Amino acid sequence: MPKRIAIETYGCTLNQADSDIMESELTAAGYSVETIAHNANTDADFILVNTCTVKTPTEQKIIERLKALRNYKGRLIVAGCMASANIDEIERVVPEASIITTSNVGSIADALKEIESTGRSVYSSYSRVDKLSYGIGSSTIARIPISEGCLSSCTFCETRFARGPLNSFSEKLILKAIELGVARGAKEIELTSQDTGAYGRDRGTDIAELLSKAAEIEGRFMIRIGMLNPEHLGRYIDRLIEAYKSEKVYKFIHIPVQSGSDDVLKEMMRRYSVDDFISYVNELRSKIPGISIATDIIVGYPTESDSDFEETMELIRKIEPSITNVSKFGRRPHAPASKLKPLDNSTIKDRSIRASRLVREVQAKARERFVGSEETVLVTEQGRSMKGRDIYYNQIALKNNAALGSFVSAKITGSSAGCLIGYATSVSD
Repeated sequence: MPKRIAIETYGCTLNQADSDIMESELTAAGYSVETIAHNANTDADFILVNTCTVKTPTEQKIIERLKALRNYKGRLIVAGCMASANIDEIERVVPEASIITTSNVGSIADALKEIESTGRSVYSSYSRVDKLSYGIGSSTIARIPISEGCLSSCTFCETRFARGPLNSFSEKLILKAIELGVARGAKEIELTSQDTGAYGRDRGTDIAELLSKAAEIEGRFMIRIGMLNPEHLGRYIDRLIEAYKSEKVYKFIHIPVQSGSDDVLKEMMRRYSVDDFISYVNELRSKIPGISIATDIIVGYPTESDSDFEETMELIRKIEPSITNVSKFGRRPHAPASKLKPLDNSTIKDRSIRASRLVREVQAKARERFVGSEETVLVTEQGRSMKGRDIYYNQIALKNNAALGSFVSAKITGSSAGCLIGYATSVSD
């Protein structure tokens, strides 16, 4: 009977893609692999916790999980961004755990063989590899990493210490991975990285060119590109807009502004202004009708004044993003902003509450305009109800049954706090 390994993943789509790569590598090596939910029980021979370090609350949750696994009867492996950025903390909490850094996910099968032989393994050297030389599993959603690392120097960020400098993967390998995913039944292709906007700067290409070529691949599927920092948009926005006109590309873009104050953006070392961001949003909306704009804001940055915060609130009112992720500033071990005097917790909490309340109002308004419409929906999730995505990447919970991976016409009848609600009326051609 093959040895069993359970994989528990935290964090972003790039982390999930790393878990997919490890699952594929381990399966090819003869291991039996299962994915488990956070804090789930398992009797597998190994448990691999793929970690995230972007936010303090998430890291604390993972640390508590690792503490709970001290008495785990099998072998514990810690992978991901915490393994890369805060290896000392992991070794303090679970000194018996094996460690796999983000740049070594392709070596997971070798690591397990070493663990079986010696009891523990540490793969911590930085290895600049094209992860897409590894296999892709069969799933409705194929998460494909296009690069690792970034070109930014944001003062609040810990992830850049985990992921290292920009390493864009080969365009040829990425396109081959998309073809393979589609051939194996994938209907949604998620192109993911720490910053898709930086893709190709080290190879003389960019995300606009990659997206355009990806959309030419045969088959019926949808492409979603991951988070793209605004500082890169000016170099190729016209060509990116042309690529977005393909019927295979979700009309959705995630461009994190982080603050509505130019003063705070300068302190954060973000390389764009608020006016730049507004200009990009206006151009995207004028040339891609209905496009969903997602963004991120950080409240409570150490130098954020009351007026800075109000500028952020005013920006949200003006832009009315479809999705806004609100984060409270948290001190991270390697981030320069952690050395600044923090704002008091009550101020940060109050700003978070106010921003979140505004965001809920804006998002509800954005969803409300779809009620009563008929949308083509790609069914991507199976749970208590079938869920899917429309062309604008809105999540839609279907009241009736529909086949996973199918395109259906759906009547939108309402909305909830997190998604639209509807029912499938027919299978789409």
